[in-house]
Amino acid sequence: MFKNKFTVGVLGGLVAAITVVSTSSASGGEKAPRKTEPCVSPPSMMACIPGGPFVRGTNDGPSDTWPEQVVFLDTFYMDIYEVTYGEYQSCAKQEKCRKAGPNYRDFNGPKQPITGVNWYDAVNYCRVHGKHLPTEAEWEKAARGADGESYPWGNEPATCKRAIIKDRAGRSCGEQKKGKHGEKGRPFDVGSRPAFRYGLYDMSGNSWEWVYDWYSKSYGDCGKDCEGNAPKGPCGGEEPCPGHTRKVVRGGSWYWEGIMASGFYRRSHRPKNSPFHHFGFRCAASPDEARRLLAQ
Repeated sequence: MFKNKFTVGVLGGLVAAITVVSTSSASGGEKAPRKTEPCVSPPSMMACIPGGPFVRGTNDGPSDTWPEQVVFLDTFYMDIYEVTYGEYQSCAKQEKCRKAGPNYRDFNGPKQPITGVNWYDAVNYCRVHGKHLPTEAEWEKAARGADGESYPWGNEPATCKRAIIKDRAGRSCGEQKKGKHGEKGRPFDVGSRPAFRYGLYDMSGNSWEWVYDWYSKSYGDCGKDCEGNAPKGPCGGEEPCPGHTRKVVRGGSWYWEGIMASGFYRRSHRPKNSPFHHFGFRCAASPDEARRLLAQ
């Protein structure tokens, strides 16, 4: 078991210091200022995540979250909710998305998150809708904020008042699914718990979410591909990526304990979703993608 300890005050000072460096003059050997667009009115059902430096990773979590580093992201926009079963099936009916979905009964409510899709399904859905699957760094910034807090609401542990997780009452906060093996639980309708950081729902718990990056055994092992400005992980997320066969999923779910719903916890799985798991996703948009969406 890993320690769950955070030094947000120190990290906040580190972010502030990095901000000063990043906006300083290019004279005297210093780097040119890193510019990022301000937040503007977001596309429908999206929220703006302001650009700038943020604390990614932790030195006190599992080894694949090491080391804690400051990286920089441009402003981007994130779906407020996980993509729902109803939304995904609508895309499939229009033959813009591959038919996919859950294998369990009681997972197909129109407002439940879509589960059972693979990474390619998630990438395609976001592309079809003029967006992109968020990078791991984008997802973590949206969940943890600039100072690297452990959860979307701060550093307090996950509870069933804040997230759909497994607790002492059981999986999905003790809510059984219909049919056989009800104790396995089920995801709730999106937005069943309060919105937290940036007005986003279910960034902690409910459904694991695919992100764009290939998985590496640590950020240190990933090296330069996970550092600096707008990192996209090994090989920039593109295929093929020698030595990498698994993509990252984030956020925890109804099935697992609250520590897995933290903003730093990482899980990996094969992009074809084999063996089958009930993972979902949400989409993000760059400023250019957001402008195109607003112009529609």
